[in-house]
Amino acid sequence: MKAMILAAGRGERMMPLTRAMPKPLLQVAGKPLIEYHLEALADAGVSDVIINVHYFADQIMRALGNGDRWGLSISYSMEETLLETAGGIYQALELLGDEPFLVISADVKTHYDFAGLLQHDLVGLAHLVMVANPKHHQSGDFGLLDSGQLCLGANPNGQTYTWASIGVFSAAMFANLTPGRRKLRELFDIAAARGEITGEVFDGSWFDIGTPERLSEVNSLLEE
Repeated sequence: MKAMILAAGRGERMMPLTRAMPKPLLQVAGKPLIEYHLEALADAGVSDVIINVHYFADQIMRALGNGDRWGLSISYSMEETLLETAGGIYQALELLGDEPFLVISADVKTHYDFAGLLQHDLVGLAHLVMVANPKHHQSGDFGLLDSGQLCLGANPNGQTYTWASIGVFSAAMFANLTPGRRKLRELFDIAAARGEITGEVFDGSWFDIGTPERLSEVNSLLEE
């Protein structure tokens, strides 16, 4: 299974740290954030990784190269203008191919083991990894039914979860798109309403590193 790392964003909430550097290259415990993903993907058995780039794209490509340091083959999907999450994946479909592929956002730090997702038998359009709602997103994104399907709003127990920015996707999920800006959340809502998207809950280490404060918090925790 191929994997895609979403790394094109401007990191505006991370200013001023991203004024001269893209967010995926910010240091977490002395290592660029995106390198943790590359190491974990290689350990899980992934060989081909696609990274979409836009903001300071040259820095990312110089830092990571062709991926041989990790035993990976890295390809880059250059976005002349920002295409958002779904639009960026749609543009990269020629590199990703027709088989299901793994997606992870560059701005999370986690110990999630990708090996299980590589073996996941996708029965719908996507399978998402969910986490407990962090303090900055208490409303969550979706509910999770006993059947494993995601639902819009809370589940019958009144519970919601937050998407961990990790999942397996079918190319068919993007079949009706056209080139341009499009967010994944729009596609998630449509698929969830149709019962075509499943999920699992991960209760291990996971951080959404979206602001300088959260980056500082994660670095403090890892240094303890």
